[in-house]
Parts: sequence; structure tokens; C-alpha cells
Amino acid sequence: MNFRNLELVKNMSNPSANTATFIEQAETLILKNLANEQFGVSELADAMNMSRSNLLRKIKKQTQLSASQFIRQVRLKEAMGLLKETSSTVSEISYQVGFGSTSYFIKCFRELYGYPPGEVGKGSVEVEKEKVQASFLKQYRWPVIAASVLALLVASILFFNKKDAVNTVEIEKSIAVLPFKNESSDSTNLYFVNGLMESALNNLQKIEDLRVISRTSVEKYRKTNKGIPEIAEELHVNYLVEGSGQRVGNQVLLNIKLIEASTDTPIWVEQYNQEVKDIFAVQNDVAKKIADAIAAVVTPAELEQIEKKPTDNLLAYDYYLQALDPYYSRTTEGLETAIPLFEKAIEEDPEFALAYANIAISYYLLEMSQLEKHYTEKINSFADKALLYDSKSAEGLVAKAFYYIETKEYQLALPHLDKALEYNPNSSLAVQILALFFSSMVPDTNKYLEYALKGVQLNVASDSVTQSYTYLQLSNALVSSGFADEALKYINMSLDYSAENYYAPHLKAFILFAKDGNVERTRNLVIKEWNKDTTRLDLLQDIGKLYYIEENYDSAYFYFKKFVEAREANGLNLYLQENAKIAQVYKKMGLDMKAAELFNDFSEYCEADKSSYRSVNQVWKYAYEGNIDEAMKQLRLFSETENYMYWFLLIEDEPLIKPLTSHPDFENIMQKIKDRFWENQAKLRTSLEEKGLI
Repeated sequence: MNFRNLELVKNMSNPSANTATFIEQAETLILKNLANEQFGVSELADAMNMSRSNLLRKIKKQTQLSASQFIRQVRLKEAMGLLKETSSTVSEISYQVGFGSTSYFIKCFRELYGYPPGEVGKGSVEVEKEKVQASFLKQYRWPVIAASVLALLVASILFFNKKDAVNTVEIEKSIAVLPFKNESSDSTNLYFVNGLMESALNNLQKIEDLRVISRTSVEKYRKTNKGIPEIAEELHVNYLVEGSGQRVGNQVLLNIKLIEASTDTPIWVEQYNQEVKDIFAVQNDVAKKIADAIAAVVTPAELEQIEKKPTDNLLAYDYYLQALDPYYSRTTEGLETAIPLFEKAIEEDPEFALAYANIAISYYLLEMSQLEKHYTEKINSFADKALLYDSKSAEGLVAKAFYYIETKEYQLALPHLDKALEYNPNSSLAVQILALFFSSMVPDTNKYLEYALKGVQLNVASDSVTQSYTYLQLSNALVSSGFADEALKYINMSLDYSAENYYAPHLKAFILFAKDGNVERTRNLVIKEWNKDTTRLDLLQDIGKLYYIEENYDSAYFYFKKFVEAREANGLNLYLQENAKIAQVYKKMGLDMKAAELFNDFSEYCEADKSSYRSVNQVWKYAYEGNIDEAMKQLRLFSETENYMYWFLLIEDEPLIKPLTSHPDFENIMQKIKDRFWENQAKLRTSLEEKGLI
């Protein structure tokens, strides 16, 4: 008998020793893999030669914690020791103990110990081991599901009550509605069952006291073998809704189950056997009973929205449900399939607000990147019809906002998007558009970051590719706000999750550029990506721009020419804001006629531009024309702008701007622009640090 088997025999006769050895073995393995963020429950089970289910059961029995909570506790205890014994920063220690996100580390640390890690060693906190341990066990009687770093900026207040940090943790009411199963023998009824799931989701999304995961985040679980705890952990939710249904003639049989994720226990189950004509009452009842089961606060206004019937016409509703799957595909083919089905719904019910709204949204999505717009009036007309028949329709408000975005009346779009979010606080579409809105239409780096984070909170990554793009989005928001170091961390994590991420290497090249201004390295990295796919217009224009910055006009022209020709051949209106630089290159190459054409397009773009970047675009316009005084006037106006992107601090290095540098006011104005940006960034950093997010 070898030593290992001898120890097993001894432990079998001594249960307490067996328990201690199992926990000690688990802790040793976790500590051995401490810095590996990917070392989780499955990896621990493999390392201990156990099945995942046995590991989960044994840890739960011996510690009263889930396996993921147990792993997190070991990491946090080690972090406490490092904080006391080393001079490393909180950020450094968070990565040393396997937290990919400093903000998430701070949140978890605060939940365990009752104060943020930054307080350790400051003398302001006396660590009482017994009290902390008791507090931890009390807190983790209920599931505390980890939100991603992106969600924390919006949701952290739900997890932590600063007035009573040690004894009170408010559990977030987070929920995901899994795809319903079609139990009908007729597969053509699948759209109807999917529609029931969609309606349940939509009603729950109207409740602000809930965080409701988007449809796209749960779709991958339609045919999954994963268990409830694993799905809930991947989606960062405390509750899951499962459903199944079938339709036989005019009868609908629907089974709904609300499950508490931590215990995999149903806390509300109901079976509905109703006629199709009663389906709206069933959908409303489901939402209200789920909210009641998890003690979610539903306001009278939200209840009114939930109880609102989309239509009284069942045939119209049937056409509407048939349209949803192709509509949510967001592909050209899918949208073109959905539109006539929505139109049939309207033929049956001319006051069907949701159908009008979805047609308008479909038309916008079909041509949003096209230079030539053909559906503008249709978008407006269908959006107006949607709001005529339901003024509080979130979808109708988004549709009307799309019309104003298409006509570049951005300030008129904003109140519609705000209202859409008011009536549907979990609308991932509204949040995504608001992020885009504040990124490029009415630029505001603070709000861009806020809505980018909120969007990822609702669209939870559930696979490595999606997680990669989640970190990509965060990186872009961070570097735009001047957080280059933080952006670099997350773009590296993006690439760790998926080395095939289409855009991450491109963004990383410019994050590195933001850190040290190395043009040659940046250009070489971007060219390397372009060689992988020579159809990418985003890379083409950036390579041309990087050569332009160095006044290498021959090389800049080589890439800009390819870009311009491809843009025109495909009828796209991409990167019109770069046309002044492109025109400058064409002019340097002696192509005055084409340069004039490109610059004319840029002038028209400037005239139509109603964003806060209008003045800085005018700087390039007047600089190109050689009107230095007017260019300086516009630069002075831009210096009064708030919340602009980091990249505008670099305009003084551009060839077009160099003639302005001899103006006596140029240096002072540029310094004001830089000072204003970094002052805003410092305030934002302080705000995030106070919330324990960076």
C-alpha cells in the first residue's frame, strides 16, 4: 500500500481528519494556481480527480459555501495577507490572487471584510477575525453572484450598503429567462412558444427593481446540458426562469418555473391551461407572480405597462410572433423576412404599436451604414404610428430616436432614448444606442462609459468569444476617457479569451500608442492586421492616417486610395470626418480635383454636424483652407467643450494643424484643452475609486 492509500484509510476512520484533509487539499491547489484567473470550479475538480458535481456537493456540505464562493474566499484571505505584508498596490494584489478585474476584487473584498482593501494598513480599520468570519458566513447564506467589471459601475450600489457594511448586504434581484421548450408535436409551433418566452422577458424588463438579462445572452442555452447553478454563474444572476409550452388548436399549455440559482430549488411553479384568447392575461400573471416571489418592487406605472395588451387581435399577434425570430437575427435576410410579417399584423390590427415600431427599427438597421438612405420617411412614419397608438412604447421611442439619428438631429433623439429607458429600464437596445450616441453622435466620455457598462450588464457574456468582445468594449471606453493603463489590461484579457477577436489587436495598437506615442510601431501593428484581411476599411484609413501624421504622403496615398475607392464602390458613408486629412494627402500628390471633391464632402459633413465635435471639425476645415484666424476661433470654441475623447489631445501633431502652431494663442488654447480633459478624467477616477471600481 502506498503512502496516499494509507492516508485515505486513516482518514476514513477519522471523519474530522478526512474533512480537514479535503479542505486543505483544495486550498493548497487553489493557492498553487492563485494567479490564474481561469482556475475555477471545473479546474479544481480536475485537479482533485473528482467530478464537478461531487466537488460541489462536498464543498457545500463541509463549508456551507458554493464551490465558487469557497475559491473566492481562499483568494481573498491570501489577499488580506499580502495587503498586510507587502507594499503592493490593490490593483497589483488583485491580479496576484487571480482577479481579472480590480473593481470586482474590491467588491468581493468589501463583502467579506466589511471595508475596501485600500483601508488595510491605514489604521482606520481594526480587523477582528471572528467577527469577519461570522459576517462572511452570514452574508453567503444567500447567493451573491459576481457581476462583470462592466456591470459594476452601474450595479455596485445594489450589492453594498455603506451605512452598515458589516451586517447588511442587499442581494441583487437579477434574473434570466431561459429559452422555452416546445413540447408540441408540431415543430411549426416553435415560434409561438418562443413568443411566449419573449413576452415573459419583455414584461419583466419593465421592472426597474430587477436586472433582467437580454434575449441574446440566454439564446445559447436553448440546447444545453448545463445545470442551473452553472448557467446562473455564467450569467451572473440569482434567479432563472424555465418554461415549456405547447399549442393545440385554440388551447395553450404553459409550464413556468422560477428557480433560485444557489440551491437549484424552484421557488414558484405554475401550470397554465388556457385558451389562446387568454394568453395576455397569462403573460401578465407570470410577470407579476415572479416579481412577487423574489420581492421585487413593482411601481403602479410599471404595473400599468405590464398589464397593457399589445393587441386585441389574436391573428395580428400570431403574425407578430412569427416575425420575432427573423427580426432578432438582425441580419439583412432576417429583417427582410420580418417586415412583411409585421405588416400583416398591422393589416389585422391597424393600431398595433409594437408592429409599427419594429418595422421602423428594421428599416433603420437595414441601411444604417449606407451612404444613400431610402427608408428615412418610412422610419419616421412607422415610428409616429407606434407612438400614436402607444406613447409609452420603449420600442416606439427607440424607433423615433433612430429617425432623428438618421436625419442627424441628435439632440431630438436623446429625449426619446431617455424615455425609452424610463419605460423599459432593462432595454438592452436603448442602452446600446445610448452608448453609441455618447461615443460618436453627441460625444460625452463619461456617459459613454456609463452606458457601455450598463449595456454589458444586460448582455452578459456566456462564452469566451462574447467575453472577449465585452472586454474589448470596456477597453475602448477606458482609453477614450484617458485610462490607458486600465484599457491595456482589459484588451489583453480580451485577447486571452479569444485570440481571434477581429478588432482587439487593432484597438491594442492604439492603446499602446496612447501610452507612448510610437507611430511606427502602431502603424506596423495595424498593417499586420490589414494583411490578414485586406477588405477592412477601418484598418485602411488608420494606416493612411498614420503615414499622414509622419507626412509620408506617398505611402498615405497608397492606403487612402484603396480606402476611398472601396468606400465609394460600396456606397458607404464611413469615416467622413477623416476626409480633410485624406484630401490633404490627395492635394500633396497633385490630385487637386479629387482633393476638392473629398474636401467638399467634408465641408458638407461639417455643415450637417450638430455634435459637440463640430468646432474641432471646423478647425480642420479652416486649416485646410488656410484660414488660420477662423481655425483658431474654432479651436478656442472647442476648448470650452466638456467630456471629449482622449484622441483630440493629439491634434497638434497633425500636418494640417501645424500652420496654427505659430499663432500666439495656440499653445495656451491647447494647454487649456489638455487641462480640461485631465481634470475631468481625475474627477471620473475619483468617482470610480470611491465606488471601489478601479
